[in-house]
Amino acid sequence: MRKNNKNKRKLRNRKKLKTVNLSRYRVSVSKSLNNLFAQIIDDKQKKTLVSASSIEKEVKAKKIKKMEKSSLIGEMLAKRAKEKNISEVYFDRGGYKYHGRVKTFAETLRKNGLKF
Repeated sequence: MRKNNKNKRKLRNRKKLKTVNLSRYRVSVSKSLNNLFAQIIDDKQKKTLVSASSIEKEVKAKKIKKMEKSSLIGEMLAKRAKEKNISEVYFDRGGYKYHGRVKTFAETLRKNGLKF
């Protein structure tokens, strides 16, 4: 039952976002107990343009806390987005509440020059 509710929340959130943002790319976040994954997706072509996650070698090598991991991934994703000239995006938090690791990640993206 709980999984179903989370899925509903994710779809509801995404539907609201799609009506607002037509000409932007989507920053999608997903998290597991230990890791955080983020992608910048072009919904028109249905392609992932840039991605970053905490299972990459350079992040995995560092022994850091989850909150620090999420801000590090935010920096990595923002840097990779800049290389591909992406500055305007919209933030899709999925079925997660905007607090904790997701909030830290979003704030780091804003700090590093992505606008949403």
